[in-house]
Amino acid sequence: MKKALIVGIDDYSQCPLYGCCNDAKAVANILRADDKGNPNFSVKLEENIETKAKLKNLIKDCFSGDGDIALFYYSGHGHIDELGGYLVTPDYSMDDPGVSLQDVLSMANMSKFKNRIIILDSCFSGFMGNISTEGQNTAVINEGVTILTASRSSETSIEVNGHGVFTALLLEALNGGAADITGHITPGGIYAFIDKALGPWDQRPVFKTNVTRFVSVRKITPQVDLSIIRKIGEYFTSPDDKLRLDPSYEFTNTTQRKHEVVEPYANPDNVAVFSDLQKLEGIGIVVPVDEAHMYFAAMNSKSCELTAIGKQYWRLVKENMI
Repeated sequence: MKKALIVGIDDYSQCPLYGCCNDAKAVANILRADDKGNPNFSVKLEENIETKAKLKNLIKDCFSGDGDIALFYYSGHGHIDELGGYLVTPDYSMDDPGVSLQDVLSMANMSKFKNRIIILDSCFSGFMGNISTEGQNTAVINEGVTILTASRSSETSIEVNGHGVFTALLLEALNGGAADITGHITPGGIYAFIDKALGPWDQRPVFKTNVTRFVSVRKITPQVDLSIIRKIGEYFTSPDDKLRLDPSYEFTNTTQRKHEVVEPYANPDNVAVFSDLQKLEGIGIVVPVDEAHMYFAAMNSKSCELTAIGKQYWRLVKENMI
């Protein structure tokens, strides 16, 4: 079971926002299903929650029960003071700004869900997980908890053209930008995608986790079918092996084509293998040796080999993990 609470708040009386509800709706829509429309998360979308009490109860409900993943996303104002950080609700006051980040983390820490993911697009959200103890900041995050925030504890979160900068990148990541070769999108992949997009002068995303393995938040169709990726174990006897090619692998090298051809002519079996190899080259698993393109590697009887990431996936294939 996978469930997600998605919250966006724009309606603050003194300092309204304009993109948080847009962001919440977009995140809710993309998490509901994979790219083929198959169900993913059971999503509860809440906009413009008026009170701290309601928000806190919704978060409590999000992390109650048990299952595979409980995910909480928040877009709205954030606040930090000498006592800690807060998710600000419209009923805020100077003495009570909203739901404390420590309360949110405590609910996630105590949850029975195998994986608990907290994603915050709010100012100073990077404070999540920090507790000040005798002048030192220490993170207290239980196993299975992952935190991804838009900015560090000292930074504001920027909103541009009706969307948060962080969430705009989050959506790109969930739409496939952060997918691995097998089509899985994990919190680690999402952070890596956002981290590269935001430079040293921009707000810096924060990633904190205590997990033994990354869980898939969303899955998209791989660029290359998994059945082809699994064949690298057949084509390469070891991760350092080089597969020798020749002109019989190139389908255009046939006397039926009006151009110069060379022996050995195109062989249907080799052509099928070469088609797979070219697809694997396209996703960075295979590269030609001493040639710029796979075509010339075949026509000039050169070789191809696995890249560093190709070697990793070769081992995964051999261990039946793909």
